[in-house]
Amino acid sequence: MNVPTTTTYTTGEICQHVGGELVGSPDLRIGGVDSVDRAGVGQMTLIVSTEFARAWPSCNAGAALVKRDIDLEPGEGRTLIRVENPDLAMAAVLELFAPPLPTPAPGVDPTATVATDAVLGDSVAIGAGSVIGPRVSIGAGSIIHPNVTILDDSTIGAGCTLWPGVVIRERCEIGDDCILHPNVVIGSDGFGYRPAPDGMSLVKIPHIGTVRLGRAVELGSGTCVDRGKFSQTVIGDGTKIDNLCQIGHNCRIGRCVIIAGMAALGGSVVIEDGAQIGGHAVIKEHCKVGAGAQLAGSSGLMHDIPPGEQWFGTPARKATTAFREFAALRKLPDALREKTLRPDDS
Repeated sequence: MNVPTTTTYTTGEICQHVGGELVGSPDLRIGGVDSVDRAGVGQMTLIVSTEFARAWPSCNAGAALVKRDIDLEPGEGRTLIRVENPDLAMAAVLELFAPPLPTPAPGVDPTATVATDAVLGDSVAIGAGSVIGPRVSIGAGSIIHPNVTILDDSTIGAGCTLWPGVVIRERCEIGDDCILHPNVVIGSDGFGYRPAPDGMSLVKIPHIGTVRLGRAVELGSGTCVDRGKFSQTVIGDGTKIDNLCQIGHNCRIGRCVIIAGMAALGGSVVIEDGAQIGGHAVIKEHCKVGAGAQLAGSSGLMHDIPPGEQWFGTPARKATTAFREFAALRKLPDALREKTLRPDDS
């Protein structure tokens, strides 16, 4: 069970904060949140389905955010807050109880190395052991945690947070309000080799392009974004990429794209605005995923997806086609058994 914070809010205050409908007492004090099977007295939980609603009578939480169309009563001494979108409402509640993040003090830690011609905006914080290379520019209010490396001629926008172990290689551009979680690597060489004329070795193809991240991009821990062979690898405003993802050279990812953990994009893939890529999906080089399209987790994409369509499987195909194929495959063992038992028609 989570340890309650020292800050508490009444159910009435929380209801007002999320714009919900209160059912029960507005005076219960809530000091934290947890899942329906773990929440304790003085905590709030989340009920988004009838399955969770069935667990509510045995739950110890004092209050719950509940989807408006779920038929549920609070019970004696407890409170429900009905909302249209419980997940978004819970996000607002979590912000109330979030502890402060660890942050280096503004200024440069004595153990950090900052080039004399680097430009640091107002209230920038540079943590212990970080290295800031020549001609780097860091915008106002950005937080560079310990052991971050930013190499020559790179630009970091205002209000960014770079967690420990982040590496930004030379000439890359990070927009305002980006969050890069631990061990993100921006601007490594793309993976490009060709057989040497003698047939005995491989020739490395130089990658002389860069990487550009738009505003409010968030990259999860261990994610790598390769630099372009030429031109740029681009990630658009508001895009969120999970942990351990691979973004190949010269990919162009649009605005507000979601890419779940361990997905891998080959070189020159195009992902248009609002598309969603499931975890562990793999996309072949030069493929295009249209605006608003969805690719299910663990899929292997070999062809373009038109805008708005849902694809899955390996090789990935349109969902309606894949469902028919899977339904037919499930019937195949019975069909083969019947054929084996049927007398020979010849």
